[in-house]
Amino acid sequence: MEYSTTIQKFLDYLRFEKRFSEHTAKCYGADLGQFGEFLTSASGETHHEGQAISAPDQHGGTATAVATQTNIQVDRLLLSTDVNTVRAYLAFLNDKQYSKATIARKLATLRSFYKFLVKRNEISDNPVVAVRTPKQEKKLPRYLEYEEVKRLLETPPMDSWLGARDRAILETLYSTGIRVSELVALNMDDVDFLGEVVHIRGKGKKERIAPISSSALQVIQHYMEFRNKRAQSNANFDSKVLFVNKHGRRLSTRSVRRKMDKYLKMAGLDPAISPHTLRHSFATHMLNKGADLRSVQELLGHQSLSTTQIYTHLTTTKLKEVYENAHPREADEPGGHINN
Repeated sequence: MEYSTTIQKFLDYLRFEKRFSEHTAKCYGADLGQFGEFLTSASGETHHEGQAISAPDQHGGTATAVATQTNIQVDRLLLSTDVNTVRAYLAFLNDKQYSKATIARKLATLRSFYKFLVKRNEISDNPVVAVRTPKQEKKLPRYLEYEEVKRLLETPPMDSWLGARDRAILETLYSTGIRVSELVALNMDDVDFLGEVVHIRGKGKKERIAPISSSALQVIQHYMEFRNKRAQSNANFDSKVLFVNKHGRRLSTRSVRRKMDKYLKMAGLDPAISPHTLRHSFATHMLNKGADLRSVQELLGHQSLSTTQIYTHLTTTKLKEVYENAHPREADEPGGHINN
């Protein structure tokens, strides 16, 4: 997709200065493209989604001037946007029945975009500053109980190289709380067996070190013995990648999801569980065992502590259940009363 000059500058900033992934940059671009469409529509000007128009001209060429002119219009409208226009856009999204979470994300995109423009002196005031984010319903992340995690981890067979690989994947996901995208990016030398840590490349190319359990390391070592034997007889094996597919190339996140779906079914667990559920389970279990919130934030690689705080709701709920089971309310018992 061809973006206007102003939008493209912002996307380049995300990619090359903030080190955002290509996928994340595309999501920002899609949000800003939609906002540009809204602006041109609201102003009564025709917008062609930033695409080059391939209409033949009198010389047999193509007329790309229309798209260029459209992008100039979008730039002009973006730079002249005010707070009322932003609020009108949110009302438009609400009328289109977008979820509160989606609207909040699109507003966050605009907030970052206009903050960038202010920093670059493209505009003097950020029109999004005075706009409040729609209040969202907080959904508690789902997690597995200890027994469920144990059942899932023990499902892959350890007597085959693919089974050993899948067991190592599940063990690593739960033992470190790593994201699936971070897991598939692991290389052989990212695992420090002596120091019992894993070197992780997270979002925005930020690196962190996460402890890993000795039991998980044993499973990884078992898998690596299988892997190295197969690599000796297959020149296509990527020598640096830790988790590979049957052809010796780096696994994809989609492949990890498919493998997990397979073992969830075999273990008799809810098929709606995702690899990210193991990350939620790791965080919840850490807090249940007494870890402080700041430590869990660092282990998960969260930039903001507020992102990690959602897990405190899970642990508080659990504590209340344990308390109620251990100390039933005397008032609920026949003839029950509290002695002072």
